[in-house]
Amino acid sequence: MSVTDELRTEHRAIERMLAVLEAVAHRLEQGERVRPDVFRQGVDFVRNFADRCHHAKEEENLFPRMEARGVPRQGGPLGVMLFEHDEGRAFVGAIAGAIDAYEADGRSAALTIAENARGYVDLLRGHIMKEDNVLFPIADRVLSPADQTELERRFEQIESERMGPGVHERYHHLLDELEREMGLVENHPAG
Repeated sequence: MSVTDELRTEHRAIERMLAVLEAVAHRLEQGERVRPDVFRQGVDFVRNFADRCHHAKEEENLFPRMEARGVPRQGGPLGVMLFEHDEGRAFVGAIAGAIDAYEADGRSAALTIAENARGYVDLLRGHIMKEDNVLFPIADRVLSPADQTELERRFEQIESERMGPGVHERYHHLLDELEREMGLVENHPAG
């Protein structure tokens, strides 16, 4: 598996959380109450799985290696991706900042959460499409086998040092639970 294949696999998990956030936004816009921990869990997932792990692999390793291989940062796809990572962090920060107010009174903070969740979902869906279909094919062309091996090693280091054992599994379990709670998957009774 190439390093871009690993990143694409992580994108599929992130897209699952985007569907949860979209469902949350819809419920809030309809005036429904959503358990505040859903927001906390979503923010935790995005800040740790998507940002501390996935984006760190890109920002600290893949993008600099691509730049060293001639892919421009300024005025090129790398600069756009970095800008969008920062935009995403702002949306998530706004969601996190509204959770306590939502828990206390509900309505005004609900709209803030919904608006920022929708902004994040829209941003990330387009971002992932650009990475999967434009940036990663460029990476696959410019990275040597030695680059791939070195990046694999660095990705594993990020996994072990920043995430720790069992964290990916915990987040996948969380995704399963949130998808069920938001009605995104069928609830099948245990057989």
